[in-house]
Amino acid sequence: MLARKRRGPFVAGNWKMHLTLAEARELAREVAAAAPGLGGSGLVLVPPFTSLAAVGDAVAGSAVGLGAQDLYWEDKGAFTGEVSGPMLKDAGCAYVLVGHSERRRLFGETDETVNRKARAALRSGLSPVVCVGEVLEEREAGRTTARIDLQLAGGLAGLSGEDMGRVIIAYEPVWAIGTGKTASPAQAEEVHAHIRRRLEEAYGKGAAGCAIIYGGSVKPANSYSLFKEENIDGFLVGGASLEADGFVGIVREALRAYREET
Repeated sequence: MLARKRRGPFVAGNWKMHLTLAEARELAREVAAAAPGLGGSGLVLVPPFTSLAAVGDAVAGSAVGLGAQDLYWEDKGAFTGEVSGPMLKDAGCAYVLVGHSERRRLFGETDETVNRKARAALRSGLSPVVCVGEVLEEREAGRTTARIDLQLAGGLAGLSGEDMGRVIIAYEPVWAIGTGKTASPAQAEEVHAHIRRRLEEAYGKGAAGCAIIYGGSVKPANSYSLFKEENIDGFLVGGASLEADGFVGIVREALRAYREET
């Protein structure tokens, strides 16, 4: 594989459909207050749409970035209930999740719609966090890499090597999301290494700037061992991001692993 510079961990907290405005503002302030002690990491909070402004204000001037949980592929129009890339950019977002497993499973998103959304994000100056992952039946049948290959090919179709410098891939084994189960470091690394090989085959040196992060019941207790793996660049954190100590603990443990290597 291509030689690449090992980066500090990129950690995004996906709050999903949780927290009132007051709760979101307070949690964001707590994370922002801890950020100076987490230098070398990239921190992003991904609240519901209703809390974007409040969280953006709470982290303004800090090292914490703002992301959104979804977007529509058109910039504007008669699409009731949707939010566009330009709107998210105007709200202060730098990142947006695309194709999260819950969007695929509950709302019928396909690799084609993921691709349209990733393109829209890039067009609007946002970095898409493109999510891929297999369900338990696919893993047990030995079809994990086949599923990942289909999702990568479809979700990234038409993107250039330059585009890939702004894309983040999140591997989230669906069987490990919100279940308390976690892929072992070796299992996660195997898939991350496979993803990196596929990206390098498709984009050559353009793939070197693409971070590949892991999502699936990440906690302070397992983030150190996961980040020690060569191809795991950080985490997409769900439930553990709803409490400041737990979220910051994940980042600190990943940083500990990173600093031991550098």
